[in-house]
Amino acid sequence: MSGSDSTGGSAESGIGDGAGAGPGEDAGVLPQQAREIADGYAVDGAALDLGALLWDGACLPAAQIRIPLAMLNRHGLVAGATGTGKTKTLQLIAEQLSANGVPVFLADIKGDVSGIASPGAPGGKVSERAGQVGQQWEAKGFPCEFYALGGIGPGIPLRATVTDFGPVLLSKVLQLNRTQEQSLGLIFHYADAKGLELVDLKDLRAVVAFLVSDTGKPELKGIGGLSTATAGVILRSLTAFEQQGASDFFGEPEFETAEFLRQAPDGRGLVSVLELAAVQDKPQLFSTFLMWLLADLFHDLPEVGDLERPKLVFFFDEAHLLFNGASKAFLDSITQTVRLIRSKGVGIFFVTQTPRDVPGEVLAQLGNRVQHALRAFTPDDAKALRATVKTFPKSSYDLEELLTGLGIGEAVITVLSEKGAPTPVAATRLRSPQSLMGPLGAAELDAAVKSSSLYGSYAQPVDRESAYEKLTAEHEAEQRAAAEAAGRPAKEPAKRSGQPEDDASLVEQVVGSGVFRSLARSVGTQLGREISRSLFGTARRRR
Repeated sequence: MSGSDSTGGSAESGIGDGAGAGPGEDAGVLPQQAREIADGYAVDGAALDLGALLWDGACLPAAQIRIPLAMLNRHGLVAGATGTGKTKTLQLIAEQLSANGVPVFLADIKGDVSGIASPGAPGGKVSERAGQVGQQWEAKGFPCEFYALGGIGPGIPLRATVTDFGPVLLSKVLQLNRTQEQSLGLIFHYADAKGLELVDLKDLRAVVAFLVSDTGKPELKGIGGLSTATAGVILRSLTAFEQQGASDFFGEPEFETAEFLRQAPDGRGLVSVLELAAVQDKPQLFSTFLMWLLADLFHDLPEVGDLERPKLVFFFDEAHLLFNGASKAFLDSITQTVRLIRSKGVGIFFVTQTPRDVPGEVLAQLGNRVQHALRAFTPDDAKALRATVKTFPKSSYDLEELLTGLGIGEAVITVLSEKGAPTPVAATRLRSPQSLMGPLGAAELDAAVKSSSLYGSYAQPVDRESAYEKLTAEHEAEQRAAAEAAGRPAKEPAKRSGQPEDDASLVEQVVGSGVFRSLARSVGTQLGREISRSLFGTARRRR
């Protein structure tokens, strides 16, 4: 609520109880401090309308809280306790970005964001909220594409090759320690140099098995050692990972992240919604996969400097999952990505419960802040509340009191002005989304997915020749030649499979494979020579 220098009584009665002036009740002169806050949100160019100022118990629709469109590539944070309205805030911002021609990426973890494609339902609380904040509400749907990791759940399948995913990100999802992560990096380096494509997980298992064999060990002398024990840990982690159903996420056709940058035929930005409800029990996987998408965009996009509007705004939901247990190398790469991707026209919004979930070096780069209510039920809650208050600019509000009293759909906001300076802290009653605040029906969602022009390109997985097939084919040829020389019947070719039960036979195949030894020691292919690795050890491909 407002501090001791405010012009009225306690704001307690007006925060979170739905009270507020109608559109015309404060059309005259605003209180001086409220006017100073409102002036900080005056924008000459294009802007997104977030809501109306809350001051001393009243909602003031004449004091609109806005964020300049050009500042959306300066990154941001949407935070707040569960149930305080974060998802609807994302929907509100995404709608307006789309309307301004800016493509948006949203991760839909609970399955309730898909309604952005359909017009909302008028009346009731929507009309009441619109009147309070001075919003001319109109039901609208927005152009969407729906995706799913590996095709698990409704959506166009998103896949990555193991080569492009890279060792740092893969170490995160396999929960490897620092030594194991470095060893995995050696394996990727070797495969890159020799042109052994790691398309899916069985390719990686094949190369690991070869490198710990007597035949393969000399191959690592020039780049470091890989112990049998460490390789065994990596192999077991890969096997467990596959048993969790992770094989579906790696393979081809690999998704081209440039698809996220498209506009609809009417000029509105396309909203890309990644449906994660079916894999929400695999947080390490989906949070790390989101980081791969960003890293891939970073690799491919040119430097553009500051634009009038971003090329893409990327909402990174459940951001704390990305940072939990992250290695120093991983955190350094995140920090570098956030710092540099702005100049490529991409804005990132991290979505989580408290600012403490985000490392300080990353938080310092998030100039736009929408902080929903926090709870203070426990000593840890109280500590988090105090830490959150310290991250805001000096304010006339008593932020500790305000943040625990905000209602659903209300937030404390500070953004970057058109000049790049922080705006005054503003308690805000947010506008209502114009699209459906809930999920699409299953049939409607399925129809939207299958009618997409991208569905035919990505729906069916492709299993072409890569490291596993090369290794297996060479060994089988060697076995047949040896059998023929000895006058014995040749064994049937091994069944192509990515299932973990092939591990034992795979290790036996690579140990002592003279033909593969010759293959592996040969000069790398042209593809191998073109691979270079950047942030997170992800591969930079020539497309």
